[in-house]
Amino acid sequence: MVLPKHMRLKGHRCFDFIYKEGSRFYGPSMVLRVTDANTKLQVKAINSKIRSPIKCAISISNKVSKKSVTRNKLRRLFHHHLSYRLSKISFEKEIWAFISLKPSSIKNSNSALLQECDKLLIKAGITK
Repeated sequence: MVLPKHMRLKGHRCFDFIYKEGSRFYGPSMVLRVTDANTKLQVKAINSKIRSPIKCAISISNKVSKKSVTRNKLRRLFHHHLSYRLSKISFEKEIWAFISLKPSSIKNSNSALLQECDKLLIKAGITK
């Protein structure tokens, strides 16, 4: 199961907003940025009856891995994990989350990366 399209965050304006306004939570191999949503910045409205209270984006630079296959596998892994973790949570307002992997993250196993992601989500107050 991949993160549903209504849970993904797209558009450079959204990313710029998160970088400027978001609260940062640092881990050894990733940074989580969280902010309240600014829906005016989104590229286009989603014609879905399902409104997700949290939208996520994941950034994996080529410093993490030169191979796009490896980066895409990590991205899919995180999207799947986030869809599982965040689908059952309800919020009163929409939240945007942005995860950036550090170059040192490639040395860690997938399970260690997901555990660190969970710790950052708890630290940010998104999950319990």
